Parts: sequence; C-alpha cells; structure tokens
Amino acid sequence: MAQEYTLAELMICAASEAWRNDGEVLATGIGTLPRLAASLSMLSTNPDLMMTDSEAFLLSAPNPIGPRAADFKPAYETWMGFSRIFDNVWGGKRHAMVGPTQIDRFGQANISCIGDYAKPKAMMLGVRGFPGNSISHANSFFVPSHNTRVFKDGECDVVCSIGYNPARLAKGYSLDEVDIRLVITDLCVMDFGGPGHQIRLRSLHPGITVEQVQQNTGFPVFVPEDVITTPAPTAGQLEIIRRMDPHNLRARELKGNPPGDRTAR
Repeated sequence: MAQEYTLAELMICAASEAWRNDGEVLATGIGTLPRLAASLSMLSTNPDLMMTDSEAFLLSAPNPIGPRAADFKPAYETWMGFSRIFDNVWGGKRHAMVGPTQIDRFGQANISCIGDYAKPKAMMLGVRGFPGNSISHANSFFVPSHNTRVFKDGECDVVCSIGYNPARLAKGYSLDEVDIRLVITDLCVMDFGGPGHQIRLRSLHPGITVEQVQQNTGFPVFVPEDVITTPAPTAGQLEIIRRMDPHNLRARELKGNPPGDRTAR
C-alpha cells in the first residue's frame, strides 16, 4: 500500500532536490518549508551541505523546528558569525531558497512592495540583501500558491534581484552568470532552462495538468515533450521530515494542506 503524504511534504521533498549536487555550500532555506527541505537534503542526498543555527554557529546536523526538549543539544561544529557568512556569500558558496511575492518571465523577483514604488498598494520587506545575493550565488524560488499575481505578466513591480533580462544586466555580467536553479510551487517544479532562458516545466505534481500550470502563470511556460510526475516522498524522507518537524508546523504553511496526490480529488 502506498504511503499517504501531504502537499507540504511533497513540496519539501521536491525542494530538497535543489541542493542535491551542490557539495559543500551553505544552504539557506527562508521559511518553514524551504528550511525543512534544506534539512532533508543535508540528512539524505547531500551530507556535505552546510547549515547554520540562524544565529552564529555552523551545525553538523540541522536543528528541528519549533519548541525543543529541555535537554536538546544542537550539534555545533564551529563559530560562523555574520562576517564569515558574508565571506561565504560573496564567494559564491551559498544556495538560498527564497519566497518572492512576484516573479516575472526573466526570473527577476520582488520582495519589496506591490504597485507603484512611489505610492505602493502594499509594503513588504524592502530589497534587503537580494541584489547582492542574486549576483553572488545560486538562488531557488519557493511559491506556496502558484497564480498570476506571483508569476505576473510584464516585469515585477520592483526588480529586487538579477534575472535573465539583457536590458538590466550589470556592466560586465553575462546571462550565463545568472544562477536561478529550481522553482517549486504547489502545482509543479520549474526552472529557467527553456529556450532563451524561458521558464520551463520540469515536473507536474500528481493530479495537476499542464493547462493548470499555464493558466496560473502570467507568461508562457516552455513544456518539453516528456514531463514527469513529481516523485512521491519515500518512507525514509517522510521519517526525516517528521523528525525535523515534530510539531507538524509544515501543515500550517499551505491552505488546507491537501493530500500530495490530487489525482482523484
């Protein structure tokens, strides 16, 4: 009998693939599900992955999320304060998974505000370190709700990160130096590996169609001849996820957190 799994668990497993072949780089998963994905990768497909405690130490094993037992002892390996993290970031030895509010057809992302910058409809984080991060190291995107508000027609309202847009490339940069890896959503897995760096469909989550993906994307998606189904989590992966998230905080991240296989629903 196939093991049941939720959409959150499917997305965590799909997102963990972003770091599979990275070797020894610093993984930064921003948000509950990306953080669990990085932890899963470190404990399964890429044991060389580095991870911090989000404060000042490098860990040899990821910390569980949520409240921990009084006798829990983090697996501290060495000190890694912000100065060392910045050296690591600017040296290209980091791969972050972030959750932009908007992503355009170039892979440019917005985490700053919605609407006109001079009179925005909604304010968010500001550009933060996104410009420098996006030109220094690999980034992947995590989108809990795949829709045309996120994947918008035209450019992002505020372009916070580098993308495959020749008109906005910094002097001395080439499109080949832009490093956007995977785009994980609640419908599918994509990348920017299509013709001319067009966004490309890599896999469909069980029960999702190509038409659903295109209808919820504000620009054309390149669809290869053979699109696979996103693999279901293995028993081993589910065990790791549940150990890293003993309070099931992952279930709160998606509306209703439906089953991962939506074929017959």
